Amino acid sequence: MLVSAAVCPCPPLLVPAVAAGAAAELDAARDACADALGVLAASRPDRLIVAGPAPGPQDVRPYPQGAYGSFRGYGVDVGVSLDGTAAGPGDDRDAPGDELPTSLAVAAWLLAQVAWSASPIQGLGVREPLDAETCIKTGRSIATGGERVALLVMGDASACRTLKAPGYLDGRAAAFDAEVARALAAADVAALARLDETLATNLKAAGRSCWQLLAGAAEGADLTGALLYEDAPYGVGYLVAAWS
Repeated sequence: MLVSAAVCPCPPLLVPAVAAGAAAELDAARDACADALGVLAASRPDRLIVAGPAPGPQDVRPYPQGAYGSFRGYGVDVGVSLDGTAAGPGDDRDAPGDELPTSLAVAAWLLAQVAWSASPIQGLGVREPLDAETCIKTGRSIATGGERVALLVMGDASACRTLKAPGYLDGRAAAFDAEVARALAAADVAALARLDETLATNLKAAGRSCWQLLAGAAEGADLTGALLYEDAPYGVGYLVAAWS
């Protein structure tokens, strides 16, 4: 059963070494993510599942605890491990196959900052875009059984909030992000489940698939939501929420 959930954005810029001189601009977002992870730890889960958008071809690809990732593609030799600890620069000796997708690498970095030790960790790379029905069914499967599961959901909102945004300005973006923020604040499972897939794709909202996975996992869990952070630096919507 799902006992708690956290929603965090997944830009590599959350990692200070990647952001470099602009690192302080996302300090508030990092602090909110740490607070959300604190909610997960307080729920005393038996297992933490970390879901983040990933390239195909698999609809949902599992990553084991200890899976390795890095930010070398962003010009910094920073390694991470999906186990709540920080990997050293270039330390990929324990990599079980391919590296973590960027979203899960950011999650691994966040978990290392709070020295996560509350439970074992499993990663899920969720293809974006993935149809809502598959996302919701996958979420339901996560929450079956008697195991106490916490879910960390990584994903950005629209990338079309300003003229300089990655997706340029789209007048629909602010309203879309506001509805997602409202749904996360209220733990409104039905609202997340009915998010418009086509609109989310057009707005480059990379979190849509994982938010709908959360919707499936949280069905009947009767969790209460809190929105901890909402902003659109660089024209991209970043949201942090905690459900417990």
